[in-house]
Amino acid sequence: MRADARRNRDLIVATAVELFTGRGPGVSMEEIARAAGLGVGTLYRHFPDRQALLEEIAVDSLRRLLTTGRELTAQGLPGWQVLRLLMERCVELPLSLTKSLAGVPTAHPELPALTGDMDALLRRIAEQAQREGAMRPDIPPGEVVGLLNVAVCRPGARADDPLTTVILDGLRAAPA
Repeated sequence: MRADARRNRDLIVATAVELFTGRGPGVSMEEIARAAGLGVGTLYRHFPDRQALLEEIAVDSLRRLLTTGRELTAQGLPGWQVLRLLMERCVELPLSLTKSLAGVPTAHPELPALTGDMDALLRRIAEQAQREGAMRPDIPPGEVVGLLNVAVCRPGARADDPLTTVILDGLRAAPA
C-alpha cells in the first residue's frame, strides 16, 4: 500500500474511533469521511462497507488493548492494579462496537485470534489478582472476563460510572 493510502486508511480508522467513542454507533460513513477531511469515495475504497470499517476498528482497539495489557503485566504490578489500569484504558476505546461483532461472521482474519488473546490475558490477570488475595476467589476467571465485558463493552462506559464501580466492588476481595 502506498504511503498516502496508508495515511488515509489510518486517518479514517482514527477518526471513526473518535466519533464512535464520543457519539456512539449511529455515526454515518459520510460523517466519518467529512470529519477526516476526505471524500466519501476514499473511505469506501478502503472500507467497502460499514462492517469492514467496524472490523478494522475492532482489530485496532484489541491490538492497542493487548499491547497495554502485556506492557502492564510485564511491569510486575499487582494483578488488581493491572486490572484497574486496563479498565481505564478499555473505556477510552469503542469496545461496544467490538462486542457488537461477537457471534457475527467476520471477514477480518485477525479478529477471532485477537478476541481470544484478550480474553486469555484478562483471565490470567484475574487469576493473578485472585492468587494475591485482591479478588474474590469464588468467581471463576472466565466469568470475571464476562463481567468486565459488561462493564466496558457498552456505549458511554467510564472507569468511574456506577455500573463499572459496582462490578469492580463486587469482584474485590473482602478486607481481612
